[in-house]
Amino acid sequence: MSKFDADHFHGIHAIVYALFDGEERLDRTAMRRQVELCLATGVHGMAALGLATEVSKLTEAERRTLMDWVAEDTAARVPLAFTIFGASVAEQIAQIRHAESVGADWVILQPPPVGTYGAAEYIRFFGRIAQATDLPVAIQNAPAFFGRGLTADEIRDLVGQHPNIRLVKGEGPVVDIAGLISRTDGRVPVFNGRGGLELTDNFRAGCRGMILAPDCVDYAVRAYEAFRIGDEDSAEAEYRAMLPAAVFVMQGIENLICYGKRLFGARSGIPVHDRAPALRPDKIGLEMVERFAAQLGPLTL
Repeated sequence: MSKFDADHFHGIHAIVYALFDGEERLDRTAMRRQVELCLATGVHGMAALGLATEVSKLTEAERRTLMDWVAEDTAARVPLAFTIFGASVAEQIAQIRHAESVGADWVILQPPPVGTYGAAEYIRFFGRIAQATDLPVAIQNAPAFFGRGLTADEIRDLVGQHPNIRLVKGEGPVVDIAGLISRTDGRVPVFNGRGGLELTDNFRAGCRGMILAPDCVDYAVRAYEAFRIGDEDSAEAEYRAMLPAAVFVMQGIENLICYGKRLFGARSGIPVHDRAPALRPDKIGLEMVERFAAQLGPLTL
């Protein structure tokens, strides 16, 4: 049983990058360092196995390994979520069983990476998986990245049918997120992502928090903490400081994985290696990484 109450999840949650060694194997030491650095910034939660974690490049065994590692390193200090990736109900439930076994506090369901179906099929798919666990469940709704998703009304219907679907992980403009919050009558906490773009306006719109890769997460944490005590000027200053870098890395998921991961590596001192196939950095991009890393400063314990 989790010691964390899903109704009180909030703030900035860090979702880890998949860090590989020079042989394209998951790097245990680098992954542990990443979690330690995120926790040191004061993040309000940890997560793994989303788009930033390159989940589609990982084998099922590697996904389980990352669950083991991130759970061990987080050590129940903050709520822990795992995104659940799989092409079938059975595969996703198997992943949830492992998440439960390592002490996950909630899970985030991705739509299956096969085909494109109508809303009714996705509602049935998510519902069958949600019924198989007692953990709080979130739906990741990112039509811009997945090419498929649910409308605000469809999410409202899904949540009404399955009480343990308790949260929504969005990936969209703040106006869309605000519409989702309105259509669900504010009953379902919504976390956004998108690298922290429109950060403070997401807070104003009623977002419970953000789930972000760690390249600028320290600035996002400070912005959130300032905003929650009513110091919007300081929140805006922190957001302005991270915004150019956030815009640079959030030009698409492959760009995030190429340059966002390198920005994190430059700030943390962790070498970054790609797993093929991958977008490879070019000279201009690397120069921008170096400049943004100098502007943002190091990530340290």
